Amino acid sequence: MCTNCVFYYLKFFLYTFCMNKIEIIPAINANSFSEVKEKIRLVEPYVSWAHIDVADGSFTDVTLWHNPEDLFGLQTSLFVEVHIMIADIDERIQGWLKPVVRRIIFHREASRDPDAVIHACRSSDIQAGIAIRPDSSVDIVLPYLSKVDLVQTLAVFPGRSGQPFQPDTLQKIAALRNAYPACPIEVDGGVNTATAASIARSGASLLVAGSAIFSAQGRDHDIKSAIENLRQYAVA
Repeated sequence: MCTNCVFYYLKFFLYTFCMNKIEIIPAINANSFSEVKEKIRLVEPYVSWAHIDVADGSFTDVTLWHNPEDLFGLQTSLFVEVHIMIADIDERIQGWLKPVVRRIIFHREASRDPDAVIHACRSSDIQAGIAIRPDSSVDIVLPYLSKVDLVQTLAVFPGRSGQPFQPDTLQKIAALRNAYPACPIEVDGGVNTATAASIARSGASLLVAGSAIFSAQGRDHDIKSAIENLRQYAVA
């Protein structure tokens, strides 16, 4: 079989495998650590991962909870990924390498030396993910796709919850999938029942949702239903 045919079938297999492994990850967008813990408690029975957003105002126009020392007090059965939206991450990554953290997602735009950040994570047995803003080209992360555990494209501008989905995100997902099929793609922002299917069809397997889950926060079963609905739409 020709080399090009082998590559094509490998890409098809990886794409199909990822499409069958859609994961809905609640976005924990909070102003205090007590709110972080409460939101995790609400989703804990229904998911495997929680995605904690971190912002100190240096990389975004909003401020969210951002004290890594608080993580020593976090007890959860979930895997925890921390989405760090802060500037100068190269100098500040060490503070976030805590035992409860399973995965760190940092922004390419906030790093002068992504390899150093990836190495720091690996040295602490923490997975590394690299992210881009909606106004950044996928080209800036292509050299790192073989080195990270996932690539994230933000579908909204970083920081503020409830923003509408940026439609050109779908082209970015497809470009990332085509460039390196083995790297899982995470989409953060604007994920809801109207967008989940197109996001998954474009090639993303990790869907981070905040408002679509927590706007159902009246009773626990509402949150459960919101998560189940997102899963169903994503694989439709």
